[in-house]
Amino acid sequence: AMPGKGRAHRRFDVLGAALGAVSLALVTYALIEARSGSVAVALTAIAGVGAAVAFVYVEKHVPDPMMPLDIFSSRQFTAVNLVTLCVYAAFGGFFFLTALQLQVVAGYSPLRAGTALLPTTVLMLLFSARSGALADRIGPRIPLTVGPLLCAGAMLLMLRVGKGADYVTDVLPALLVMGAGMVTLVAPLTATVLASVDTSRAGLASGINNAAARAAGLIAVAALPLLAGMGPEAYRSADAFDAAFRRAMPICAAVLVAGAILAFATVRRPGPECSRPECRTHGSVTTPPLEPDREVGPEGQVGAEGSA
Repeated sequence: AMPGKGRAHRRFDVLGAALGAVSLALVTYALIEARSGSVAVALTAIAGVGAAVAFVYVEKHVPDPMMPLDIFSSRQFTAVNLVTLCVYAAFGGFFFLTALQLQVVAGYSPLRAGTALLPTTVLMLLFSARSGALADRIGPRIPLTVGPLLCAGAMLLMLRVGKGADYVTDVLPALLVMGAGMVTLVAPLTATVLASVDTSRAGLASGINNAAARAAGLIAVAALPLLAGMGPEAYRSADAFDAAFRRAMPICAAVLVAGAILAFATVRRPGPECSRPECRTHGSVTTPPLEPDREVGPEGQVGAEGSA
């Protein structure tokens, strides 16, 4: 990555990387164990927040930060990363709990439950390039608003999945709507992230966006069982898990609606000279695609440096 325009990155930010990882680990552990209400869990949560504060301080003051904070001076970059947090937190919770709902409640085998979720990936592989081309024509605001709303609708459709659920009539419709929503938003999301920063920082911007999605999914998987009242016993009881799942899906849908509102209020069409994603065909349901660093040559040519 390039921490500043026209300046090469000289050394790896070991302290920043360590603080970021420790912060996520401590906060995640505290969320998972929060139901115990122990002093140790409270201290872990405080330490996690402290590590996050220290991470920001280090990134602001070290010569070669892993995540240069000045990249957030772009309001659109900041806004789209907030949309990413909303979207991928909901996705993380959805795919984690849906796989378990199909097994614990609907009686699917682990292999059948995993295979059942493939339509979302297939739709993304087939249509993500077309979605990117459409967003180039109409701008990213509508796709980044409509996409999360479609995904929110899919999560509410999943409430039909219970004991003895039929795949074709109960499960598949929700997954098709989910896939359509993800197709609508993922390529424009990446394009907007890249367009909101200087071309030379495309790899850095993409890496931050990808990391934000992974962190959002991690926190969601840790926090959602707590928010939905899902204790350890729920995983052994179809009725208990089903009740918690029905509380969790509306929470995920609400987070997506918040992301859609934020996108509608903040996302604007980038200029024609802005960077565009090289990765248009994408099938991951947990993170946006990674883009390579780019260099602007002496005559204005844009070239890729490395590969993500």
